[in-house]
Amino acid sequence: MLKVKTNSERFMDIDFYWDPGSTNTYFAWHLLKPIADLHDARIKPHCFNLGYVFRQNRYALTDEPLAKMRNRKRDLMRWAARYERPFRIPDQFPIKTSRILRAAVAMRAWNQEAAFIDAVMTQYWEQNDHSIAGDDALVAQAQQFSIPEDQFRTALTADETGQIVVNETQGGLDRGVFGAPTVVIEEEIYWGKDRMDFIARHLETGQAEQASPI
Repeated sequence: MLKVKTNSERFMDIDFYWDPGSTNTYFAWHLLKPIADLHDARIKPHCFNLGYVFRQNRYALTDEPLAKMRNRKRDLMRWAARYERPFRIPDQFPIKTSRILRAAVAMRAWNQEAAFIDAVMTQYWEQNDHSIAGDDALVAQAQQFSIPEDQFRTALTADETGQIVVNETQGGLDRGVFGAPTVVIEEEIYWGKDRMDFIARHLETGQAEQASPI
């Protein structure tokens, strides 16, 4: 559970809806962590399976205009330079992420979910290794945390684990989450990697910054 103490002595949960195949999730995850540290907070990840959401909305990334995709790549590299992240567009993109999300849920049993997310982000978005989408690579990554292979495979393939991914994705949709990354604080939704100033302000003051009336 993610808790942060504000000046008004209230505690708030910070919920992070993520998908490892999202470029913006990579940046948001790394940008959010120092903000959470500053406010004595920890991040509570929630699976948000973009593949499922995209299918429900009949959206395909490959349908985007070519000019937009070219500009998007330049913009992502601009973000990488600004925040000194060793990010690169993987040779194989996009990838299926449901097994990675399952693995992250499984790692909760060993209290290693956040560290595992770090490792996955590094392997795919920095080391250009798309094999992380498969069970064998996920098992190998779990073994880096000294988790026995048989126990991890059992957790990874369990029906309960898959159902948690489904439930968290649907739970996000029910809250009004529509994409990843999304941060939710007290039902206030902050979507994307470029909302960190608003998130920090919310944590500092204990309330969302109000928009001017339209």
